Amino acid sequence: MLEQFTPDSETVKERLEEQTTLFFSIVKWVALATAIGAIVGLSTTFFLELLDMGVVWSHQPYYYLALPVCFVLCTWLVKTFAPQSQGHGTEKVIEAVHKRSGRIDWKVIPVKLLATVLTISSGGSVGKEGPSGQIGAGLASFFSDLMKLSDRDRKKVVICGISAGFAGIFGTPISGAIFGLEVLYVGAVMYDVMLPSFISGIVAYQTCSSLGIDYFHSGGFFVPEFNRNFYLLLLLGGVFFGLCSFLFIELNRFIEKRRELIKWNTYALNFAGGLVLAALAYFLGTRYLGLGLGTIDGILIGTDSARSYDFLLKMLFTIMTLSFGGSGGVVTPTFFIGVTAGAVFGTYFGLPPQTFAAIGMVSLLSGAANTPIAASIMGMELFGAEIAPYAAISCVIAYLMTGHRSLFPSQILRQKKDPSFHADLDVEIQESDVQLKKKERMLVYRWWKVWRYRDKSTK
Repeated sequence: MLEQFTPDSETVKERLEEQTTLFFSIVKWVALATAIGAIVGLSTTFFLELLDMGVVWSHQPYYYLALPVCFVLCTWLVKTFAPQSQGHGTEKVIEAVHKRSGRIDWKVIPVKLLATVLTISSGGSVGKEGPSGQIGAGLASFFSDLMKLSDRDRKKVVICGISAGFAGIFGTPISGAIFGLEVLYVGAVMYDVMLPSFISGIVAYQTCSSLGIDYFHSGGFFVPEFNRNFYLLLLLGGVFFGLCSFLFIELNRFIEKRRELIKWNTYALNFAGGLVLAALAYFLGTRYLGLGLGTIDGILIGTDSARSYDFLLKMLFTIMTLSFGGSGGVVTPTFFIGVTAGAVFGTYFGLPPQTFAAIGMVSLLSGAANTPIAASIMGMELFGAEIAPYAAISCVIAYLMTGHRSLFPSQILRQKKDPSFHADLDVEIQESDVQLKKKERMLVYRWWKVWRYRDKSTK
């Protein structure tokens, strides 16, 4: 009888081999991710310190008059030394991960650093997270070359670089790690890179903090008592933020296409774009230039108020900057757009503007970047646990309302946002042919027909 319960020796051996292999894999990735987190934390600290010194220039009167020259200089730097550093950073890293197993030219690191500092210092409306992520990914790729890692491992290490850069720049280690995983695909997360991403994000954040980088974290937001009215307005807010994301993406695409139709010399065109942006700043003020962190912080803590058109003008300034040669990220401007749109929404409906500014900030990130999980967790990391459930609801609605589009068109579409659509999966979101199914299209047509009939009958 005892022989029946004797474990098979081969089965035990296989199980031990499995656990041993997994243990050594964990040790390997803990070591690699810790190294990447420390390296990217150091580079992020250097980048932020350099940026602080450059921003001092923005205290000068009419500093934005340097924008035309800055755009020309940034364009020359990128075209001459590192074409991969063009644009807002995150998009190029996504492209490198999907198409080149994470290979990034090391020259991207100094070129992106210098071009971003020049752009922000002269008033360009861009963010600091895209360059930080691209610099982190570039360092991770260079580290992979030194360590002679395989293409598969290089890809994972570069994703760790994105996560570490995002975590270090905003002081959000968990959402930073998730962002690096979630931003690559729409509707999928790479679980096999989760452990090293978390480790690199936490190490990068702790490295930056230990070197004196301060972050904005504000809890204690007043959340109205949960009732039917607040719940309905929260749902409506998610729809509104999704439409804002939709507008930002489509306006960006529209201006880029119109720019391509102008058959000028690249440098002349970028110089002219800088002149237009400087003229807009002269007549509209400097509120929409640079990072806009003063406005974001002021609205969130209640020392500033949002104007009804703030989020629209910030969209315009950001798209103009990136379309005409400026270098930098899009997430910080997205935060500005979300904060101002949320504050306006809250004020209009008689709700706490700071609360909806915080919800709007993470909801715009969710919609524009297709990262609802990272954005929801960021809401908790930045603003506390009380507001987190409501921010999560708004983030998911904004993600759905934005549709099958993104500020990062190289994202791979892995899952449709609704079964009512036909869509090409496992291709870049910009190349996926998304169409409403015939049955659903007829239902929408009938709904519009009924609505128009009712509208006419009431007049």
